[in-house]
Amino acid sequence: MTKVIKILGTGCPKCQSMASVIKDVVSENNIDATIEKVVDIMEIIKFNVMSTPAMVIDDVITIKGRVPSKDEVLALLN
Repeated sequence: MTKVIKILGTGCPKCQSMASVIKDVVSENNIDATIEKVVDIMEIIKFNVMSTPAMVIDDVITIKGRVPSKDEVLALLN
């Protein structure tokens, strides 16, 4: 089943780093997932996230306010 990963952030360097880590993990491990970037502040607020970047997997907030390691992302996706 395809996972839906949303990266919440306005495009700051940390948000870009998180996006890069997630994309790398998905491609390196052949994970069936779609990655969406959410940059609209009003959409981000709907997730009740006040510190970005944040990672949402299948509508569940998993990480917020920091850039995760590749191992952490892999563990969350498995």
